[in-house]
Amino acid sequence: MHRYIPALANRAAPRYTSYPTAAEFDGSVGAGQHAAALGSAAKDGPASLYIHIPYCHSVCWYCGCNTGALNREDRLEAYLEALFAEIAQIGAAFGGTIGQVHFGGGTPNVLSPAQFSRLAEHLRQNFAIPLDAEWAVEIDPRSFTRDHAIAFAAAGVGRISIGAQTFSPHIQAAIGRIQPLAEVSRVMADAREAGIARINLDLMYGLPGQRLDDIAATLSATQTLAPDRVAMFGYAHMPRLLPRQRMIDESRLPDGEARFWQRALAHDMLVEQGMEAIGFDHFARPWDNLTLAAREGALHRNFQGFTDDCATTLIGLGASAISQFPGLIVQNEKHVGRYRMLAGNRQGCAVRGLVRSREDRLRGAVIERLLCDGVVDAQAIARAHGLPASAAVADEALLYELEGHGVVRRDGARLAITRDGLPYARLAAAVFDTYRNPGARRFSRAV
Repeated sequence: MHRYIPALANRAAPRYTSYPTAAEFDGSVGAGQHAAALGSAAKDGPASLYIHIPYCHSVCWYCGCNTGALNREDRLEAYLEALFAEIAQIGAAFGGTIGQVHFGGGTPNVLSPAQFSRLAEHLRQNFAIPLDAEWAVEIDPRSFTRDHAIAFAAAGVGRISIGAQTFSPHIQAAIGRIQPLAEVSRVMADAREAGIARINLDLMYGLPGQRLDDIAATLSATQTLAPDRVAMFGYAHMPRLLPRQRMIDESRLPDGEARFWQRALAHDMLVEQGMEAIGFDHFARPWDNLTLAAREGALHRNFQGFTDDCATTLIGLGASAISQFPGLIVQNEKHVGRYRMLAGNRQGCAVRGLVRSREDRLRGAVIERLLCDGVVDAQAIARAHGLPASAAVADEALLYELEGHGVVRRDGARLAITRDGLPYARLAAAVFDTYRNPGARRFSRAV
């Protein structure tokens, strides 16, 4: 299933964590549409919450997240006050129940244990969150303490995602993130001792100076840590859009072929370690909810990647957070100062986004099922949406090219990604993307 195709390996494509993607957002959509969507969303069943913390103790050079260095503690407290104001406003407007709560960043554990506990309590006071709701937090192990583990567990957190990226010291130095294996091991032990049983590990390939033996060493270390899930992301180098990435020596980045074989080795090693491949970049234990969802055709894709979260409404809270509803996607103000002003004045914080047309929703469903299941019947989904089959017509030129390379195959109305085509899954999804611009520099490499 590992076939390097030079004509495709260096192509760019969206990650399709939404459709249309954030590249299509504009300022014509904002707080008014967001408020209207919140008012009707409760009838669609439990929603999910995403809370964004836009600070880190230090910013890693590879990072593409909306975050900045926390150089004054009072900035964090001021941000929390604005976040509390937004939580109260959105909670009152929504009125429905919450099934999952996810904290991302930045670094959520830049919050002190006491601050995190206050935030969790504020969420429970303003949203109907059942005791069995899943709470998950992305963490930076370099600043995660035993007290964090205790506070997280007490708040209801049952899963953490540890950003490790690599365990090779020379690559850690090249990306500005020194993080010994022993530190990650200590964090996992503290979390498990506190009662946080489910642990994800986030890793990367395509980093500067990275070679196959670095991938092998990192995955061997991963086996000793025994995480429940592993996400193996390809590094997206876009210094034009992310100035901090200019700190990375571009000349040392692996080329398209080297990236391909790094991904292939990671896949094989993780599967040999007993994990099951989920989608094109996730891996999970056979008993994990993500694996069960994939087996049952219930896997989904949202801004956190592949997920077992079936909510049709995702409510984003905090600077730059994105909310998604069936007919609308909106993003909060990115600039922390302007976000604080909007939240503090009880104004809506959403400032950009898009209205999803019926065709957008159809194509989004087709892309999601293709990426999650590896096969899709676009005509059947069109009928389910009450639209003609022509509403989901594919880009025949791209489809013909991918067929010629053996990436996809057609069987009547069904389109399937082949085993050889799995590394190129994002390109396969692009055949249904009517917004796609092959020459755009705003997307990362598809492999």
